[in-house]
Amino acid sequence: MKKDIFRLTIPSKPDYISVVRLTSSCIASKLGLSIDEIEDIKVSLSEACINALTRTDEINIKYEISEDRLAITVDNVVLSENDERESNLGILIMKSLMDEVNFTEKGVEMIKYLKDGNR
Repeated sequence: MKKDIFRLTIPSKPDYISVVRLTSSCIASKLGLSIDEIEDIKVSLSEACINALTRTDEINIKYEISEDRLAITVDNVVLSENDERESNLGILIMKSLMDEVNFTEKGVEMIKYLKDGNR
């Protein structure tokens, strides 16, 4: 099955995180996710973007929609024992709200699985 892919790049400034939240809300809504699931995605993405703010000049987000999932990748998000306490709290929030969270050398991938009929 072909995947639908959206890419969003924002300047690394807190003011633009609302653009990411709105974009995520729109995509998740089109997939038929519940209000609670949409809010979980928005909060998780906000935390990922906050984590990346000081690491880069721009934040790259990729939304990948397949038959059974919405996978969102944010570049320059780091899981590190040396990070500040707030950053570690953000990572804990992402892990608790998303179905799956994977850290790679490039950033973080967060997955929300779609229930039957959500697409």
